[in-house]
Formats: sequence, C-alpha cells, structure tokens
Amino acid sequence: MKCHGLPASPQVLIFVLFIVPMWSSKMFRCYNDQELQAAADRKLRTHYLRPTEAPRTTARSSSYSCPLELYKTPLSDEQRDRSLSPWRFVTHIKEDHFPSTYVGAQCLCSGCIQLKDNKMIEDYDYNSVPIVQNRVFLKKELCDDKKTYRLRPVNVEVAVGCTCVRPQSS
Repeated sequence: MKCHGLPASPQVLIFVLFIVPMWSSKMFRCYNDQELQAAADRKLRTHYLRPTEAPRTTARSSSYSCPLELYKTPLSDEQRDRSLSPWRFVTHIKEDHFPSTYVGAQCLCSGCIQLKDNKMIEDYDYNSVPIVQNRVFLKKELCDDKKTYRLRPVNVEVAVGCTCVRPQSS
C-alpha cells in the first residue's frame, strides 16, 4: 500500500519509533555533578577553538566615561587605549554555561575621538560600535531524570573590541 506516493511499511515505522529516539538521546550524554566540569573542559578543549582571554579588568556595572585624557599622555601599547573608539574589558557571568565567566569589550565612548582645532574631542558625527565574534559555549541543561545534565553547544556573541563607524542613515 502506498500513501502519497511513498511506500508504507512496518520497517519504516519501527525505525522511526525505536532507532531515531535512541540515536538522538546518545547525541547529548547526561553527566552527574562530579562529571560535568571535566566533561565540559574536555569537550571545549577537543572540539572548539578557545580564543586567548583578555585580561579581566572590571565589573560590568562599574561607571565609565569616554577617556579623552588618555590622548594627552604618551601612547599606550594597548590597542584599546589608542583606538578612536576606546574600550575596556568587562567580566560576564553565565552560570548555566561553560565556561561560566568570560571577558568582553565595552565601548567607552558613544562617539569617536577626533582631533578638532588642536583639541581631542568626542565627535558624535561618528559612532563607537562593538566588534563581535561568535564563540561556542556549552549550555548546561537538565536531563529527563531531573538529576543529571547534558551539555549543548550554543553560539554566544562576544564583543572583542570597538571601532569607529559613520552613523547609519535612516
């Protein structure tokens, strides 16, 4: 018997009902609390390229302002301090991800630092915007038994620096 031009057979039904659920459950193994960190470290080390971490500097909530005074002193070795769109690194925490902490860039100016009339100013004719990179993290998710966890790879956009751009025209 055919349905919509496809053969209907008990073998197909058996495959779908038994094999596919077994295969998909093996894709994400469940780990107890003691195994979880070691499994995450192993998976991240062997399957995903880990970028070099920036220095941890400050909490996300601490105040900041556009550092025009940096441009009155001798040049720093750090790109983030010499940029026309300077940034700082802040620590982010995602408790249900591995790694659970990471460092991202935060732009310090809304505009861009420009030299006008022999004076450094923040020029709002331009915008400082973050440069983002997708990074793979492992998200901790509760398994069906409600006691163990699976690790699912997820992409997270992480700001790695800032750049100066012309504003978008509307």
